[in-house]
Amino acid sequence: MADLLASLYLPIKALHVMAVLSWMAGLFYLPRLYVYHAERGESGDGGAEPASSFAIMEEKLLRLIMTPAMILSWICGLLLVMTPGIVDWSMIWPWSKAASVLAMSWFHMWLAAQRRALAEGRGLSGRSYRMMNEVPTLLMAVIVLSVILKF
Repeated sequence: MADLLASLYLPIKALHVMAVLSWMAGLFYLPRLYVYHAERGESGDGGAEPASSFAIMEEKLLRLIMTPAMILSWICGLLLVMTPGIVDWSMIWPWSKAASVLAMSWFHMWLAAQRRALAEGRGLSGRSYRMMNEVPTLLMAVIVLSVILKF
């Protein structure tokens, strides 16, 4: 298994990077959709129509793009971790990355719960979603710095 993982290291890494990019794009965009949904979805000239449009976009982004990308990120990431000689667990960086990835996964689940809350008319304010929109940026910074600097 170790030899197979070593021989597939670069293709797995490439797939991991593509999956993470797709997941992150969704993590950046979905809270922004929630801001629009919370602020404009139920008011204005469009009435309830914009709310239903936002709900469709939010659900498809989460179900068709973000969740499969998160799952693929996890699978490829775990395969990379199992590749011999890649991770030195005596250093701090793999632990800070792991904690940040777990936090990013929690944020993904929180976004899914917020989609349901918005659909039921009990979502947060646009300002709250704006503030939560910064979470993936902060976590991404920790992950990238951990992997690149290997502190």
